[in-house]
Amino acid sequence: MIYTVTLNPALDYLVWLASLQEGEVNRAQKETIQYGGKGINVSVVLQTLGVQTTALGFTAGFTGKALQKELEEMGLTTDFVWQKQGLTRINVKIKGERETELNARGPIIEKDALTLFWQKLKQVKDGDTVVLSGSVPDSLPGDIYRQILAHFSGRPVRFAVDAAGDYLWQTLSYKPFFIKPNRSELQQLFESVLENDSQLIDCARKLQQAGARNVLISLAGDGSLLLDEKGEVHRQGVPEGIVQNSVGAGDSMVAGFIAGFLETGNYGYAQRLGTVCGAATAFSEGLAKREQIFALLHSF
Repeated sequence: MIYTVTLNPALDYLVWLASLQEGEVNRAQKETIQYGGKGINVSVVLQTLGVQTTALGFTAGFTGKALQKELEEMGLTTDFVWQKQGLTRINVKIKGERETELNARGPIIEKDALTLFWQKLKQVKDGDTVVLSGSVPDSLPGDIYRQILAHFSGRPVRFAVDAAGDYLWQTLSYKPFFIKPNRSELQQLFESVLENDSQLIDCARKLQQAGARNVLISLAGDGSLLLDEKGEVHRQGVPEGIVQNSVGAGDSMVAGFIAGFLETGNYGYAQRLGTVCGAATAFSEGLAKREQIFALLHSF
């Protein structure tokens, strides 16, 4: 079983504008709501690829009810911790000449809710995969991702971590199976400008030395670079297409990599499927559809 953990899920309100005029009334050309948060996006794309998951995390308020209802209608298995207080956040994604995002904070996670979350993690069995991705609410411990990996230390549970800064760094000593920083996150992590593959590979090796088994670096229109646990470097470009939306593209890459590896055990294929899933989402107004993913995979 694959479990995705989304500690701060959201309703993403996507709005398309010709241009954003600050201080003025802006009228949308179109809009849509995408239900998710990074881990939930991973669950949705894995389901699209025919892989079953259980989505864990916290929900609250009428927005949390709407999120859970929509996911269940999509056929996803969820096991969220429900909180009576607060609201699952609404993030605003403005699509204009440039993409602008306004991400809300989310609800305060109460102590009892966190205790219940730890109890839900007991369903994870040896051999399962756990995906940790996205932001962490201020009310949770700053090392919550590290705590989760430490909780399973010594057990054969496969972890994928898609997080930035200290949230990522703290997990490395527990040897996560797979991490997926992007170029910007790497530059912030190592406080340097990374302009070529040699520099990216050097950073990936440092992350491996710190404990990560496989490091997949997403590079947007430049594709991706993978340093696998055997020390081999894989470079992958992207298929041609018109980018419509970047929301969820990185999460789609995570889902594709996991599905590709579980299907074949081949890192090159996992990277290829992950890259295609990310591109298929970028070329869509929402998350990638199965037909689009495999059309790109077979033509690329």
